[in-house]
Amino acid sequence: MLIGEVSRRSGVSVRMLRHYDARGLVVPTGRTTGGYREYSAADIRRLFHLECLRTLGLSLADAKRALDEPDFAPATLVAELIGHTRARIRAEEDLLARLLQVDASAPADWSDVLQVVSLLHAFESDSGGHRQRAVLTQDDTASLPVTALVEALLAEDDPNVAGALQWALVRADGHGLPGLEAGLESPDVVVRRRAVTAIAAVPAAAASRLLRRALDDPDTTIRGRAALALGDRGDAGAAPVLVDLVVEGIRDVEAAERLGTLADGPEAAGQIVSALEHRLSDADDSPARLRLAQALAEIPGGAALDALTRLARDEDRTVALTAAAILRARKDAR
Repeated sequence: MLIGEVSRRSGVSVRMLRHYDARGLVVPTGRTTGGYREYSAADIRRLFHLECLRTLGLSLADAKRALDEPDFAPATLVAELIGHTRARIRAEEDLLARLLQVDASAPADWSDVLQVVSLLHAFESDSGGHRQRAVLTQDDTASLPVTALVEALLAEDDPNVAGALQWALVRADGHGLPGLEAGLESPDVVVRRRAVTAIAAVPAAAASRLLRRALDDPDTTIRGRAALALGDRGDAGAAPVLVDLVVEGIRDVEAAERLGTLADGPEAAGQIVSALEHRLSDADDSPARLRLAQALAEIPGGAALDALTRLARDEDRTVALTAAAILRARKDAR
């Protein structure tokens, strides 16, 4: 069969058949009297075997080895092909994810596309300073890829870069909250901590809902960050966790200040004082009882004064002296 007929039947171009011949991949067995290549049935079988190997991703050199070496072991080569194929798929998936992020930013023109792509490239930098500058130097009018910002924040261990990303998400008017909510569900406690810190910085009402969910997190740090943020927002639901922080000595001064903010009326103040006194009666170590007594200093109103008066007669001399000092300070402040 002549080269033109082989090309027509196999779908391999004449040019490629000549290249295969030159490389010794598929060499026609004979020549016509006019010097034209003439392929035998065995040559055509070899051609189809070669094309099959190429569809698997083999290079021409590897395909020739597979066809020519009797002791060629395909298992190793197939394993390598699997690895290369997986790497190629990952690269394609990364490209798709990046394109989706660019599309999500709704770019108005090519300059917006280039700005987003530049930011995404910067997130891959090993330099924290470079990542931080990339976020902080974004044009105020640019539509940032919120999904990419959230992903970068949840993976960021540099506090300066994390702060810049939080600032960028605050500018996004709450659009990053769905991604941060997913972060709260992560089995990785570090990711959940990053998520709750970022949520706390977002002023939107929806952020308060997520912070209330975080009050039930098994991690003390996450509960504490959520409670302090909710205390700033005047959310009374944070009070029990704030009391826990006082008892445990975790950011207890800040927690006491938030309790004072929440005690904005006689009823609220009375409930908070009752919670503090209940923990005082349960606490069996002096430092925790002392912190609870000091927290009462932040609570306005008569309920706190009555509790402090009782504590001034406490068996624990340190607690009693602290309560007495708070009472004197309040009297002097009148």
